[in-house]
Amino acid sequence: MAGNLAVLRSQIEASCAERVVAPFGYRDRKTVEVVSTGIPQFDAWAGGLPRGSLTEISSPVGAGNMSFLTALLAARTSEADVCALVDGRNAFDPRSAEAAGVNLDRLLWVRCRNIDQALRSTDLLIQGGGFGVIALDLSDIAPEMVRHVPLNAWFRFRRAVEDTPTVFLVLDQEPNTRSSASLALRLEMNEARWTSMAPIHEGQHAQTNAHTHTPGRLLGGFEVRAEILRSRIRPARSDDFQKKQPLAATNAGDGELFRTAATWNSFRGLSETGTE
Repeated sequence: MAGNLAVLRSQIEASCAERVVAPFGYRDRKTVEVVSTGIPQFDAWAGGLPRGSLTEISSPVGAGNMSFLTALLAARTSEADVCALVDGRNAFDPRSAEAAGVNLDRLLWVRCRNIDQALRSTDLLIQGGGFGVIALDLSDIAPEMVRHVPLNAWFRFRRAVEDTPTVFLVLDQEPNTRSSASLALRLEMNEARWTSMAPIHEGQHAQTNAHTHTPGRLLGGFEVRAEILRSRIRPARSDDFQKKQPLAATNAGDGELFRTAATWNSFRGLSETGTE
């Protein structure tokens, strides 16, 4: 049996010699430069986002994708990167983004009415180059429409950003880019977090038997679970934040809990980590 396997291996190597060097040799994942998302816990866990690659983040509406995007834009514009956001359904709120730390002077906001406009705009931006981040937000477009995007379109985008300093990010409700994504993440909301308000007493000198209003509650944010669906990268330690963080274990199926804060409640994106 061992002799037959050796013969078969030599035959395969001989037939592939002109096309593939060492077809049975181990190939490590591509080492790429990664950048900080502005979320230290996420960077330590997943390693940041890769430059020159396509990253896909899928989540139901309101489950943390916009919090993630805002934190990323705030981090990259603060580092002097020029970013572009292709807004598939004109859902971006620049006032909330500015309050969260996004430098709007370094952000190109492309407002689209449909998915065709969004894809054409993305193509032009990638071909033009010069952006640190290009984010294609399709999270407010019906999943059945996004499914009709040809797979070769995602591969064309991926090839266009290869060997460039651009982080190309796609946000949608369900995974669509398949193997064209170097990093694919899934965000899901675990539970809402509510803040309580102390009772308000009427009168300056209320002691006992004081009339009180019923305490109110405000939405403080959400607990979000992030899961790695696919990772074909190995982070390089070229960025400053990578020198301070260990290399992340980016295996499919990995999961971690994070917390998002509401925009009116000192919004800072995915700023706190939780435990399962």
